[in-house]
Amino acid sequence: MTPSPSAFVLVPGAGGDGWYWSRVVPLLRAAGRDAVAVDLPAGDEDAGLDDYADAILEAIGDRRDVALVAQSMGAFSAPVAAARSGGAVVRLDLTCPMIPAPGESGSAWWSASGHSAAYAAAERAAGRDPDAPFDERTTFFHDIADDVTTEAYERPQQDESGASFSEPFPLDAWPEDIPTRVLLGRGDRLFPYTFMQDLTRTRLGVEADAIDAGHLASLSRPRDVAAWLLKD
Repeated sequence: MTPSPSAFVLVPGAGGDGWYWSRVVPLLRAAGRDAVAVDLPAGDEDAGLDDYADAILEAIGDRRDVALVAQSMGAFSAPVAAARSGGAVVRLDLTCPMIPAPGESGSAWWSASGHSAAYAAAERAAGRDPDAPFDERTTFFHDIADDVTTEAYERPQQDESGASFSEPFPLDAWPEDIPTRVLLGRGDRLFPYTFMQDLTRTRLGVEADAIDAGHLASLSRPRDVAAWLLKD
């Protein structure tokens, strides 16, 4: 049985905007849990994974028994922060994650993990052209309500830090002393479901849970994500 956390610190994916968790944080608080979303310094081109980890640790502060939750590329920095947390982090919860191998950079992950081939095959199977120009609305927002999509695009947009993508994942291994859980979206168009099931088994040695959602599950299915986070 994984530990029952008293607090949740939630890390966004590429772009670093803690707003991504805006639909989940109130649900966790309504359940009586302390919850805070992190803004990462993605707008700083020189900010690397240690800088991201610093921001996460600042958000953790003096909290103990923390579940550190990471979306997508947040899985590159969250375990770094967890390893440096002095025991404050008791669980890692990953949603639709990029799961890095030691020494692997974010930019190398796509081919090294097998994602590139899996993505092309999934797009062809769905009747979409894998070589078509990338359309984030089609890929990310296909299952998200129009008002939430509008709110997302009305927010200031920032690209991901170049350093965070180019730096190799610095840990020699995934933190073995911190239980890790993974939640996947069965409708994730960016990270195909069966590919992610296999990657989770291979790289973390765990079986992933799943919900009917796309890549931005916390915006499309916040209640399902919150229920999963609250489940021991």
